[in-house]
Amino acid sequence: MIKVYSQLNLDFRKVFFSKGHFLFRALFKIACCCLFALLPTLVSAQTTINGTVKDDKGTPVIGATVTEKGVKNTAVTDINGKFKLSLKGKSGILNVTYIGYKPKEVAIGSSNEVVITLDEDLNNLNEVVVVGYSSKQVSQLSSSVSVINGNKLRDVTSNDLGSLLQGKAPGVMVSSASGDPTGGSSILVRGASSISAGASPLIVVDGNIGGTYNPTDVESVTVLKDAAATGLYGSRAANGVIIITTKMGKSGQTKIDINSVTGFNKATFGNFHLMNSQQLYDYQKTFMNPDPSVLKNNTNWLDMAFRTGITQNHTISASGGSDKTQFYVSGNYYKEQGTLIDNGTTAYNFRSNLTTKLNDKLKLSVLLNTIYTKDNNPTRLFTGNALYDAYLSMPYDPAYNADGTPTDGRNYPGWVGRDKENFLQGLQYNFADAKTLNTSGDFNIDYAITKHLSFATYNRATLINYRDETYYDARTKDGGANSGELYNNSYFASTLLTSNRLKYDNSFGNHNLTLLAVGEGQKYHYDDQALNGKGLPPGRPIMSTATDIVSNPSGGVDEYNFRKYLGQADYNYAGKYFLVGSYVHEYSSRFGGNNPSGNFYQAGASWILTKENFMKNVQSINFLKLRGSYGTTGNAEIGNYAGLGLYSIDQSASYNGAPGAYPSQKANPNLTWEKMKTANIGVDLGLFNRIDVNVDVYQKTSSALLFKKPLPATSGYNYVFENIGSVRNRGLEINVTSRNLVGAFKWETNFNIAFNRNKVLSLDAGESMAAPGAQLPIAVGHDMNDWYMPIWAGVNPANGKPQWEKLVTDANGNVTKQLTSVYSEASASKQFTGKSASPKFTGGINNTFSYKNFSLSTFLNFVYGGYVYNDSRAYFDNDGLYDSYNAMVPAKGWTRWQKPGDIATEPQAIQGGNNNSNSASSRYLENGSYLRLRNVTLGYQLPQTWLTNLKIRSARIFVSGDNLVTFTKFTGVDPEVDLNPDVDNMSTKGVSSFKYPVSRKILFGVNVGF
Repeated sequence: MIKVYSQLNLDFRKVFFSKGHFLFRALFKIACCCLFALLPTLVSAQTTINGTVKDDKGTPVIGATVTEKGVKNTAVTDINGKFKLSLKGKSGILNVTYIGYKPKEVAIGSSNEVVITLDEDLNNLNEVVVVGYSSKQVSQLSSSVSVINGNKLRDVTSNDLGSLLQGKAPGVMVSSASGDPTGGSSILVRGASSISAGASPLIVVDGNIGGTYNPTDVESVTVLKDAAATGLYGSRAANGVIIITTKMGKSGQTKIDINSVTGFNKATFGNFHLMNSQQLYDYQKTFMNPDPSVLKNNTNWLDMAFRTGITQNHTISASGGSDKTQFYVSGNYYKEQGTLIDNGTTAYNFRSNLTTKLNDKLKLSVLLNTIYTKDNNPTRLFTGNALYDAYLSMPYDPAYNADGTPTDGRNYPGWVGRDKENFLQGLQYNFADAKTLNTSGDFNIDYAITKHLSFATYNRATLINYRDETYYDARTKDGGANSGELYNNSYFASTLLTSNRLKYDNSFGNHNLTLLAVGEGQKYHYDDQALNGKGLPPGRPIMSTATDIVSNPSGGVDEYNFRKYLGQADYNYAGKYFLVGSYVHEYSSRFGGNNPSGNFYQAGASWILTKENFMKNVQSINFLKLRGSYGTTGNAEIGNYAGLGLYSIDQSASYNGAPGAYPSQKANPNLTWEKMKTANIGVDLGLFNRIDVNVDVYQKTSSALLFKKPLPATSGYNYVFENIGSVRNRGLEINVTSRNLVGAFKWETNFNIAFNRNKVLSLDAGESMAAPGAQLPIAVGHDMNDWYMPIWAGVNPANGKPQWEKLVTDANGNVTKQLTSVYSEASASKQFTGKSASPKFTGGINNTFSYKNFSLSTFLNFVYGGYVYNDSRAYFDNDGLYDSYNAMVPAKGWTRWQKPGDIATEPQAIQGGNNNSNSASSRYLENGSYLRLRNVTLGYQLPQTWLTNLKIRSARIFVSGDNLVTFTKFTGVDPEVDLNPDVDNMSTKGVSSFKYPVSRKILFGVNVGF
């Protein structure tokens, strides 16, 4: 609505039409003609518009953007909603925009004073996101959803989605046990809910399960967290769903975008420091007599192993199209040198997204993505692992001979280090390389049967070819024993998926109804083979040169398939009250023959209170919605044949040259789905058109857990998969976005925090603990990540010996705690430490500042309350046990026992060790809380006046820093650990050991659009 108030109050009728004024009228006409001829020039020169922008309640809109159409001329409303704009062009039209409101085009008219009213637009206030098998406005959702747009996702430079997501969505915990660029990260949504089955969320790309993508092509990421949102994905939704939407073309002029980033990586070692030769010599003199000659060398092996790496990320894309056909095409080159020598990854990515309307009823979409990756990963090598040796090698040993060649610890005189190896000598010849070609293609058809009824078929094929080679040259320690060794491994995997969807969408007055029916099938195939050879000539890593092919080559085939049918009804009244319900039936070949299918249901409701009349006069609240959901989902992330009785046929079972077989897995025909029940209550609140708050409270309870139950040796089997026990997660999530300053200087803050509490409710009948020998056993009444081990009781002041707690039971059955220096007694008295690897809360803070063409963003992520087992200290802080390994510099506040009466944190150092003082106990449990400055980016948008003559649409330059500083008390390299490991390697969960450090990156970039 626009109201124009005229300030002219003259009655020209008397002047023009009264008798005797003919001459005046003639002169007036001539003047008018001249005025109209000059009007464009006069307006363009100096016309100034004063205006006010309000919302539909009459409240001033602060920070609205007012732009003169056709020219680069903009003003921003102040705290009273007012603006002033001197016109430069000839259009006489203003465009007014503000987040959460519909854009408005205003003709200026004859007045210099305007009042503009903006209408609220829920389509913008609540983004349109992909949920399940359709797109919806967030305002219409009855579920818990987090949306991260691509630009905010890519402030950090990485080729791994998890790394980009870290700290940006409440309830989404991303962790990595390594800074290796060839590795990845693990993602947990609202905590782990399974014991033996996988806990990672389901990945959906462009509407279909699975698929490939490159982060540079991502338009947005949507995280679905509760049953009402995830339930349509049935069996694989128990751990949450991450939906990735890639960029698509838009009709209009073709756009070319070039994005280029280059920078430097440097390893960060946190609070961890290894001793130099003098420090180690002084320390060793307290418990042994080192030869002073060792001081002639002072090798910093970490400096030898780590370098300044280079990261490059270059993308060129083209997008555009007509009203009929749209396209998006991109190519990406990503190369990151690891900070560890000989380590790095190189990736080439090509994407093509094409959408065309074949006619008024039929739309075709063809999507293609291919990624070719080359990895160099020396951490896969055996004892020549540069990472392992860099930590443990002695500073007394030299890295290079006098002629500049690497020393060889096997024959170098006086070599002190235990392993007699210099990794620099081995890495001249040894390598561990891998190549992967990953291609996915989508063929989608949408057909409008009638105005309200449509059919869609979405189809995808994904093909993966992988090959790796690991070579140990005969000239090295690792390859010397067998005169050279070569290991070749390869696999091929294919996934075929079809999803067919029938949708009815209609409105009856204020009643809006959408019905959805889906039939879906997926088939997976995997085959691999491995071949090992030995006796290779030096420098000839080709299998045909091997004189001996190892006699136990391996290979296999894996397959599974899923079938799913679902129905959903989605209803809303007047865009105010919302109800959704769905039912899913799914079959999986992974389960026993008696129960291969599972049934799941979901329901949700929400109410937008600000659409009620009683909220119209509450001007401080611009949006308020209550929502709730409840439903069931499933988990099928176990082995492909977990329910079957299996036999192994391999060389170990052969007899007299004939093949043999032996039983390797016990059958369980009743094995079925792990089921999860999830309840969620949430509120979405908008205040003063400046602050948006989202709060969710949830409970998810998993039952019939898929558990790898150990069996006694007398059974003839190691384990059997069964449905056992239940686990509960409860949590609170808060997300706040505030526009703190909205004038010429803008400042926006996003803050998210999530609390989660995990508890094991039950196990197998009569059991209170599973895997009691583990440091993280599964015990009823405890968090799945509660530490269970001997309790460290410090150092005995009288003799410097280590002390632990031991449990003593008297004749009456009473249990008391006593101190012992005998580790076997403590090991027999393992206890829960009261500390958990699970953090108490996680989150992130992002601040974005902008002034004119400058922008600055800062992003911090934090983890608080989790305890990490610093396993490396068993080697570096071993109290004299390993005198041929280097030692760590004692952390601040640590003291070593020297004489009777000393109150110390570290036992007396004794050559050969002090009463097993470095054995596993709570001694090495450390607070893993940290606050990390994850990214800072300073950018400058080049003025359009500089670019117009060059035919450049936009250009931006920036400098960025990743992982700039980490605040923590953890004494190891980095407190970030993996809490979602391979289920067959649970011992790594919550453990930090010989960690590949995180890289600090300084990057320079340019974005250019044509």
